[in-house]
Amino acid sequence: MKKYEEMQSVLHDILSNSAVRKMKKYMQHGRVSTYEHCKNVAKLSYDINRIFSLKANLRVLLTGAMLHDFYLYDWHDYDGGSHQLHGFRHAKTALDNAIKHFGIDKKTGSVIYSHMWPLNLRRIPKSKEAWIVCIADKCVSLHETLFRRHRS
Repeated sequence: MKKYEEMQSVLHDILSNSAVRKMKKYMQHGRVSTYEHCKNVAKLSYDINRIFSLKANLRVLLTGAMLHDFYLYDWHDYDGGSHQLHGFRHAKTALDNAIKHFGIDKKTGSVIYSHMWPLNLRRIPKSKEAWIVCIADKCVSLHETLFRRHRS
């Protein structure tokens, strides 16, 4: 689609990164991989920004959206209990991975770190980009959980 060419351009290096591509093997919601989920959040974030003329920084917005669940494990797997509090912990793991693999800046890091608000009450989104990704993530997660649960 033409409308996502700008998004693809901003995310080119991230989408072609081998560590990011590993997200394709982990399930997020229903039958949706973590990679596909993050792309869906990036698309919705892009659309929200465009439709409402919010003038967010596209690099911060889209990088944060694509890396918000960059934790590189299947949270559904039992692993002795470390995934037990996944909802509370994975944003920090995703942030650490984003810093390690991409050297992201603080503003992009805050998008990733705060995306689970209000579950993580103290991690309130502090920028326009963080709010957009937080809202987009909730909308996409709800849709994937309700309507993309079972294999066709």
